[in-house]
Amino acid sequence: MHPVALDILSILQFLRKEGFNIFCWVQSPVGISGNEITDSIDKIASFLSQGIPYSDINKSFVSHLHTTWQNNWDLQMNNKLHFVKPFIDMWPVLPIRELDVKLTRLRIGHTRFTHKHLIFGERTPVCPTCHTDFSVTRILIECPPF
Repeated sequence: MHPVALDILSILQFLRKEGFNIFCWVQSPVGISGNEITDSIDKIASFLSQGIPYSDINKSFVSHLHTTWQNNWDLQMNNKLHFVKPFIDMWPVLPIRELDVKLTRLRIGHTRFTHKHLIFGERTPVCPTCHTDFSVTRILIECPPF
């Protein structure tokens, strides 16, 4: 099927799911020379076998997969990472790996300062000002003394 026809069918299917009914049968006028020429060209074109290019299929598949993944991710509201990264798009990679690792640890809140108590079996460090557990978000954004 032609890529444009696939787009039309895809849009039609979407609109039907949304409850729209925008297509109705209209009988074509017979005997108008322009319409008859167009009809004959349409019949010829319908016999041409034009496959869908792989790149179009791949692009459509990847787009659908990305949308499905994003919709699934949007349902994960209790996930701590959803707050940090609400969209599944890739973060840019820094050219210096050491900086990239540090930035990633800050983004997800897993730093040695905030997690070493887990490794060494110590008590959770508490902010002396607001008396809450230390976290990257608290240190960088929420707690005024920092």
